[in-house]
Amino acid sequence: MTTPYFETQIWLHNALPEMQSLIPLLAALLHLSLALAVTLHALLTRRNVSATVAWIGLAWLTPIIGASLYLMLGINRIQRAGVALDLKTAWQREHQRAGSHVAAIGSTAGPDAPSSLALAGINRLARQTTGNALLAGNAITPLIDGDETYPAMLAAIETAHRSITLVTYIFDVDVVGRTFADALVRAQQRGVAVRVLIDAVGGRYSHDSMVVYLRRYGVKAAAFLPPRFTGLLAHANLRNHRKIMVIDGAYGFTGGMNIRAAHWLARQPKFPVRCLHFSVRGPIVADMQRAFAIDWAFSTGEALLGETWFAPATECGPVLARGISDGPDGDIDHMRHVMLGALACARQRVAIVTPYFLPDEVLLTTLQITALRGVKVDIVVPARSNLPLMDWAMRQQWSPLLAAGCRVHLSPPPFDHAKMFLVDDDWSLIGSTNWDARSLRLNFEYNLECHDTQLVAELNALLQQRMSAAASLEAAVLERQPLAGQLRDRLAGLLSPYL
Repeated sequence: MTTPYFETQIWLHNALPEMQSLIPLLAALLHLSLALAVTLHALLTRRNVSATVAWIGLAWLTPIIGASLYLMLGINRIQRAGVALDLKTAWQREHQRAGSHVAAIGSTAGPDAPSSLALAGINRLARQTTGNALLAGNAITPLIDGDETYPAMLAAIETAHRSITLVTYIFDVDVVGRTFADALVRAQQRGVAVRVLIDAVGGRYSHDSMVVYLRRYGVKAAAFLPPRFTGLLAHANLRNHRKIMVIDGAYGFTGGMNIRAAHWLARQPKFPVRCLHFSVRGPIVADMQRAFAIDWAFSTGEALLGETWFAPATECGPVLARGISDGPDGDIDHMRHVMLGALACARQRVAIVTPYFLPDEVLLTTLQITALRGVKVDIVVPARSNLPLMDWAMRQQWSPLLAAGCRVHLSPPPFDHAKMFLVDDDWSLIGSTNWDARSLRLNFEYNLECHDTQLVAELNALLQQRMSAAASLEAAVLERQPLAGQLRDRLAGLLSPYL
C-alpha cells in the first residue's frame, strides 16, 4: 500500500518527460506573445520609425531578451504635462494676487522681442514649437572649463540673499563637489532657501550620494526619478541631463558642465574633461527658474512660487534669448525641430561642437543638404570620447557627410564635453543637449536659443581654437580602414537608437 506522498512522486516521475517535452512549445508561445505585444505597443506609441523598427526587430530576433529590454528601456513611463500645467496655473494665480511684485513667469509671457529679418524664419519656428517668447535684454557670458565656471558659481552662491536652485546630472562627492556642498550649506545656514535636484542615475557616478550628504546638513535636496532595484534599467534612459543654477531668481548659470573634479583642469585631475558653461542675467533667467521649478515639483511635490524664487525682470544686456526645454513628455522633439529649422535657415555657415554625434537620419540628411547648397558646415567632435562604442557608431556616419562637403574635425585630448551650435553670424544654441538620440529623445534637456552677433563672435573664437588644434578627418582615411573595423563600426551603428 502506497502513501499519498509516494503516489505523488510516482506521478511526477511518469509525467516529467511529457512536461519537459512541452517546455520548447511553451517557450515559443511566450516568445511569440511577448514579441507581438512589443510590436503592437511600439506601433501605437512610438513616433520615431527607425527606433520602432529596431525595437520590433530586437523583440522578434532575440527571444524574450528583446522584449525584456523593451520593457525596461523602450517605454516612456513619465507623463509630466499635468505637472507643468498645474504649476503654470498656480504661478498665474500668484502673479494675479501679488500684482507687479511677482515677475512674469518664464519666457511664455508676452510677445517676441523684435529680431532681425534674417532670423524671422527660425524665430517663428521656435515660437510655434515651444510656445516660448524671444526675450530681449539678456547678458550671456561664456565660461571656459571648471577653471572659470566653478569660481563664478561659488562666488554667486556666497552672495545669495533669498534663494538658490540647482539641477545637475552629475554632482560628485569629491573635492569640487564638497566645495560646492559646503557653500550651499553655508547659504542655508544664513537663511537662504536652497533647493538641489540631482539626477538619480547621474548621482551614482560617485560612490557616495550627494543628496544624502546635503540632507545631512539641512539642505533640501532630491533625486530625480530615483530607480528602485527592479526599475533601474526602466528609467536608465529617462534622465534629467539639465544643468541650471539660479541665484535669487535673477542670476543664473547653464550649459554642459556637471559638478565634478574632472572639469577643473588647473587642479590637474586624473581624467581631465574640457567643457563650456555660461553665466546668464536678464529676463530669460525666469524661464531657467521655471524649468527648475517644474522638475522640482515633479520630484518633490513642492511648488516654488513668489518673489523668493522669481525676481522682477530687468534688462541688462543685448542678447535676445529663448528658453527651450526638451524631454520625453510634452516637450518632446522641441530641440530637434529647432535644430532642423536652424539648418534650413542657414545662409553662410553652420558649426557644431558636441562630445557625441549620433543624430537620426533626418538630421543627417538635412546636414548633407545644407552643405550641398553651399553652406559651410563644420563639425567638431573628440578624436576619442569616453565611450568607445559611441566612437565606433559615430565613425560609420562620416563618409556621407564628407561626400556632401561637410568638414569633420577631431579634437585631441583631453576629452571635450562642450556643446554649441552656431548658424551664420548671429544665431546660437547653447546648453546641455548632445547631438544623439539619448539627448534628443530620451533625456530632459535645457538650452538657450540666442540671437546676438557679439555672443556668436565670442563662441566663434572658441570654435576656431578647437578647430586649429584638431585634425581634419579625410575620406581617404575612412576608405583605408580595415574590413574588421568597418564591420565593427557598422554593428555599433545598429545600436544607434539605443545609444
